[in-house]
Amino acid sequence: MFNYSFLWRVNVIGKRLLYLRQFRAACIVGVVFANLISSSAQNSRWADPNDPTAKYMIDLEHQWTDADCNRSMIVETLLADDFLGTSPQGKLYSKQEAVERSKSGKEMARSCQTYEVKVHFFGDNVALLYGSESAIWKTAAGTEHTRKLIWTDTWLKRNGKWQIVAAQDMPAEDK
Repeated sequence: MFNYSFLWRVNVIGKRLLYLRQFRAACIVGVVFANLISSSAQNSRWADPNDPTAKYMIDLEHQWTDADCNRSMIVETLLADDFLGTSPQGKLYSKQEAVERSKSGKEMARSCQTYEVKVHFFGDNVALLYGSESAIWKTAAGTEHTRKLIWTDTWLKRNGKWQIVAAQDMPAEDK
């Protein structure tokens, strides 16, 4: 007599293999689809020199550097309310602290200069600006020293308005 239970087991195993193949194919399609979505969501590009948004941001960066020399209050509009920066000394500071420092007038510089600034966009609402600057500062003792900084500023476009949400300044060697 022929054992039909054996055929039933072969049929079950065959169905399981078919399900596994279908599951594997679905996983592959899912991974490919997820990669396509994530790569398109993170499109990045370096700004063209004639890009009007990049020019606007660079102009505001120049104004922020110049604020140390002319006591401009550009930080009130340039920095987002939730801004957090890292000073060249490694201390964190908020927008409120930056505004208070500008208003105090205790520190004043001259010969403020912004050098080359590069703009890297990440999608339509985020940009990183990389640049450097220098200024001549007067100490409390009356001596002057040149301070050069290399910086990275993170810009975010919210409600149609570009503002800096984070900044990091680092001392640069005088060459």
